[in-house]
Amino acid sequence: MIEAIGLTSIPRKEQPPAVDNVSFEAHTGRVTALLGAPGAGKTTALRLMLELQRGRGITYFRGRPLHGIPHPAHEVGVLLGDVPGHPARSVRGHLRMLCAASGVPARRADEVLEAVGLVSLRDERLGTLSRGMDRRLGLACALLPDPHTLVLDDPARGLAVRERRWLYDMLREHAAQGGTVLCGTADPKEAARFADHVVTLDGGRVVADQRAADFARTRLRPRVVVRSPHAARLSVLLAQRARSTQRSVEVVREGGNRVCVYGSTCAEVGETAFRNGIVVHQLADEVGDMGPGAGAGAETSTAREPQPSSVAIDAQTGPDPELEAAAALDSGPEPKFASPALGPGPEPEFAPPAPGSSPEPEPPTLAPDPSPEPEAATPALDCGPEPEPSAPAPVPEAAPAASTTLEPPQEAPADDTPQAAPSQQPTTPRPTTVALPPPVLVRPAPTPLRPVRYEIRRAAGVATGYIVGACVLAVSALTAVLLARIGHTPQPRLLAAWPAELPLPPAALGAGLLGALAFGDEFRHPALAMDRGTVPRRLGLLTAKLFVASLTALALAVLTVGCTAEVLYLVYGSELVALPADWPALSAGWLALVTGCAWAGALAAGVFRSTTAGLAAVVAVPLLVVPAVHKMTEGLSARGPVPFAGRLKGGLPPRWPFGGEQHLEALLRLLAQPVGGAMALSVLALLCAYAFTGLRSRVR
Repeated sequence: MIEAIGLTSIPRKEQPPAVDNVSFEAHTGRVTALLGAPGAGKTTALRLMLELQRGRGITYFRGRPLHGIPHPAHEVGVLLGDVPGHPARSVRGHLRMLCAASGVPARRADEVLEAVGLVSLRDERLGTLSRGMDRRLGLACALLPDPHTLVLDDPARGLAVRERRWLYDMLREHAAQGGTVLCGTADPKEAARFADHVVTLDGGRVVADQRAADFARTRLRPRVVVRSPHAARLSVLLAQRARSTQRSVEVVREGGNRVCVYGSTCAEVGETAFRNGIVVHQLADEVGDMGPGAGAGAETSTAREPQPSSVAIDAQTGPDPELEAAAALDSGPEPKFASPALGPGPEPEFAPPAPGSSPEPEPPTLAPDPSPEPEAATPALDCGPEPEPSAPAPVPEAAPAASTTLEPPQEAPADDTPQAAPSQQPTTPRPTTVALPPPVLVRPAPTPLRPVRYEIRRAAGVATGYIVGACVLAVSALTAVLLARIGHTPQPRLLAAWPAELPLPPAALGAGLLGALAFGDEFRHPALAMDRGTVPRRLGLLTAKLFVASLTALALAVLTVGCTAEVLYLVYGSELVALPADWPALSAGWLALVTGCAWAGALAAGVFRSTTAGLAAVVAVPLLVVPAVHKMTEGLSARGPVPFAGRLKGGLPPRWPFGGEQHLEALLRLLAQPVGGAMALSVLALLCAYAFTGLRSRVR
């Protein structure tokens, strides 16, 4: 069960809040529709419920707020907009990555793919999916951790009729199995068709909270839509006929040549138009929307108030005088026809319909297979049964191709039942063939390896890392060959492909870029953002990203040295690849430099939420931080005759067990270097900044 209490968004300057004191409930075992026109506030309300947006109020999911649930993805499945995944990732790879993040077995991805019908597309890239397939994948992501509650924002927008039916069948099946479904939509007919309960928003407030049956009765009414160039005259004639038969008929002009008739049938309207020689371009039955306020108050509020551009006519009170005047002006040249079939003469007379032959309009019944546009659903005219004329009458000529004329009335059936349009009658009821994935019966206990598995699948699921690594190796080999040809380059710099003119070698820049992508892709394609609104700033995820970035950087550093050494050996021989005497210290410094660049890129991208910012922080270390550290060390060394590095060494204990003083001395020697010290200070500062932003977001 979902309980939303007092949801209020933060207003912008002098504008009213998009959502103001919204409170409602969504019960278990039901599909609840959050209905609202674009701009009514339904998306903002859903984001406030999921704590994706700052505001006031609270939402309880089975008695607990979202921030009080240890694993929100296990309780709430979310689908807001498109699937936030990398476009180059495969469908199956994306789901397996989310399996690792949610702590469910990897085989769950195949089960969900089979349930949503994407088994044949499991190797397709996310960027190549159509709208319908993307919605199926979004529902698969929401169902992956087997949540109890589903929260979706207009999931059927832009889908075909078949895809809509399948989607809503899945939602109803989830509710039938004991789940809770809250779905936002902007179509009232769609809400009445698939939902059990409808909550209507208008202007950021709840204006109606009712069952689907009451919603359909109070807000949706059957009507006849007519398009005619003589709409004013037809409106008066319809009111006159309703007055003569003592029936209440409401005629509403919706601008131009469109007229909506409430309380009548398509056959009656078509007969009136044919008797008076009025050309009709469209005649169709549809279900009209009475507006957000319909049914919000008392039970008697079932009639729509006329809009400023509409005119209502009741058979008991008579037509509007202004409308009659307009009809008189409109009907002036009407009796004179150029067609010989309809020349000047008496108007054809028809036998009056038998009493009770036109049944009263029934409450709206929504067909299970609707079309997106009701006006275009019935292009052909179907006037239903009409009484046979008592005397021969001239038949009007066929109208031009742009318009559609009415056929002569036919004999009414014996049972006096109007014949419905063929397009309005469903063929055969289609049984529900959807099936949800099997439930997750046993959830593994949380382990430290869960975020590591997620990060490995995230990094290995796209080709970006492999492309960056290949480019780094190629550039390093080419640079080493050019430096060897020029000469005057020390062997360590030659093996690392590090020219003196560059602030960092290509391997360090590549490691920094891969580290920045670790968090940059999370913010650009937030696959984990639906549970709390942003990338979870947990220590486990940060540790996993730094660990995987370190492994990637170490592999890149080793491969770079090996590749450059092999290329130099093939081109120049064994003279340039001889092993130096102090290779352990040089190797430790090289690995520390590349790993530090990867860490700096990952932390900077996590703090500034951008891959570009992470790479810029890596480049800024030798350009900005190194000169500052160099000046600091020079100032400290100027205070005494012993250099700063010597004083660090003198402050150590004289003897360490197992020769540990040698390793510590090598580490301090690395830190005493300008680049090493600058990198250590940069990583420490970025780590503190990351911890500060994480604590600030948690307080919010």
